[in-house]
Amino acid sequence: MAKIQLIVGSVMGTAASVAKTLSEKLQAAGHTTRVNDAFRKGDLSEDDEILLICTSNTGAGDLPVNIVPLYLHLRNDFPNVSTRRYGIVNLGDSSYPTFAQAGNHMDEAFQDLGANRIGDMLVIDALSGEDPNSVAETWLADWIQLL
Repeated sequence: MAKIQLIVGSVMGTAASVAKTLSEKLQAAGHTTRVNDAFRKGDLSEDDEILLICTSNTGAGDLPVNIVPLYLHLRNDFPNVSTRRYGIVNLGDSSYPTFAQAGNHMDEAFQDLGANRIGDMLVIDALSGEDPNSVAETWLADWIQLL
């Protein structure tokens, strides 16, 4: 079974709620998880840990304040994440022209450093009317199969 760190970027709490739901489902499937909503540079020290980024978008597609330290660490310090695997759950609102930019920025930062994304990024649109936790649970069932 895998060790998975869920790194959260959330303003209003929806991304945090989704991360908690995913963590519970992963644990029920036998995986070890930890939810991190206050990233620090040392949080990438376990090379065998899979990263699952769960972020909302804020403003004009900006990253939530609590996930900015991870993004800056990737862009400024160039940590060796080339052996790391990761996934992204990206929550946004398609009424904005910068829909889903925060998750795209995170994905590009990991890709630029050679990390390997597991499966497709999940993009959840607030305008869909669907429950974000339910959408994420459905996606997770397929994502787990790729671990």
